[in-house]
Amino acid sequence: MNEKYRSYGYLCRLMKFEKKNIRHLGIAELEQYFESLGDKKFRARQVYEWLWQKHARNFEEMTNLSKELRNQLAENFSFPALTLDATQYSADGTIKNRFRTFDGHLVEGVLIPTDERKTACISSQIGCSLSCKFCATGYMDRKRNLDYDEIFDEVVMINRQSEKTFDKKLSNIVFMGMGEPLLNYNNTLKAIERISSADGLGISPKRITVSTAGVSKMIRQLGEDKVKFKLALSLHAANDMKRHEIMPINDTNNIKSLIDALNHFYKQTGNEITFEYILFQNFNDSLKDADELIKIYRQVPADLVNIIEYNPIDAAEFAKPDEATVKNFMNHLEKNKVNARLRRSRGKDIDAACGQLANKEGQ
Repeated sequence: MNEKYRSYGYLCRLMKFEKKNIRHLGIAELEQYFESLGDKKFRARQVYEWLWQKHARNFEEMTNLSKELRNQLAENFSFPALTLDATQYSADGTIKNRFRTFDGHLVEGVLIPTDERKTACISSQIGCSLSCKFCATGYMDRKRNLDYDEIFDEVVMINRQSEKTFDKKLSNIVFMGMGEPLLNYNNTLKAIERISSADGLGISPKRITVSTAGVSKMIRQLGEDKVKFKLALSLHAANDMKRHEIMPINDTNNIKSLIDALNHFYKQTGNEITFEYILFQNFNDSLKDADELIKIYRQVPADLVNIIEYNPIDAAEFAKPDEATVKNFMNHLEKNKVNARLRRSRGKDIDAACGQLANKEGQ
């Protein structure tokens, strides 16, 4: 190997530096790196395109670089890309993917196809720390946050899957998989920047929705940062007593604080806000519950309330209401001029529906 390519890696080992993830370098840092080797600056642009536009999975795929240069990059940098560990296919066309991280953790992402759109439901953390009582992920420990390049990998692989299976690119992305995106704030925003960038995947942020269990401080921060994507609040109960019972995060982020934060977010961005509300039998499905939901809806410039079917999980004893109860609930919202939509679950037969992601082994 050329001595100039050898020197950087030798220095790193001598100083006991850990290899840096190459996707955590910006274009300017890559230019500095190649200049330090006495190489041409355009090498940086070549590598950067392989990382974010051509979606290389390793250095060997960077075929317009010399073998010597690819070896040198591999010696000096890490490239911890996600790999596909398992795939399941639902009878309704939904596809669930289990991805493996470089350090052996598992995380799931789902492709949800309809005639009008192809949506990727992606994860932001390995596990979750919020312990929502109705959610399978909530019964898992949070191992760590996903880095922004790992979140990017989820979207890349699901997009390729959509193209191969349905001959269509992804039209929408929802951060509604495993974990709480706003507790992985910087990586979530950086991932969206890469996903929406012209030198990334080029998906409009208006087609991206971040769903949160309700972290008031970070909802306000989204407003301060003038983000361009949509926001969904997982409400699921319309008074503090009931919400506390199923979502412990309500202890420190009560409904009033969330209403204030959402209004601040809208004032700063004008972006679409959605409420998510799972119906649980004999818990939050009465007309009184509907009236409390209407009261909250009228305090926030929300575009939509998604009423969601409950999807059973082994760890919880909740049940879904009967169709008559659901119909009465929906009719009451509509009669009171609430823009509400009943969202039927997809992928229930493979545990890919809302609240069911749990990295079950043996799949």
